[in-house]
Amino acid sequence: MKPESKLWQKVKKNTPDITWTRIESWASFGFPDLVGYHTTRGFFTMELKVTKGKSVSFSPHQIAFHIKHPTNTFILVGGHDPRTPILYEGAAIRELVALGTGACSLELGAWSLLQERLLLVA
Repeated sequence: MKPESKLWQKVKKNTPDITWTRIESWASFGFPDLVGYHTTRGFFTMELKVTKGKSVSFSPHQIAFHIKHPTNTFILVGGHDPRTPILYEGAAIRELVALGTGACSLELGAWSLLQERLLLVA
């Protein structure tokens, strides 16, 4: 199984109250990997990224998407420490490109907190 597929499986497992739709990358350049829906939160998107180091790579289309849509968008980075994902708001895309995983993130600390954090951000 590819690393991004493993990340996707962990997202599904740890967000049972969120309905997810996975988007194929060829469907629309730059559009995030997932569209999430929750009855009180509404719709939001999430880009999945796997990295072995601190840098996180994005296509110009992905960067442009998050610049144009800075709210209700998220980027989840996994791989550096498989036990703890790192969650960023889409608005942090420029900082994430410049600083890698050192960019200002939304505190998670554990997979079990992912759903709670996604549903808290307004």
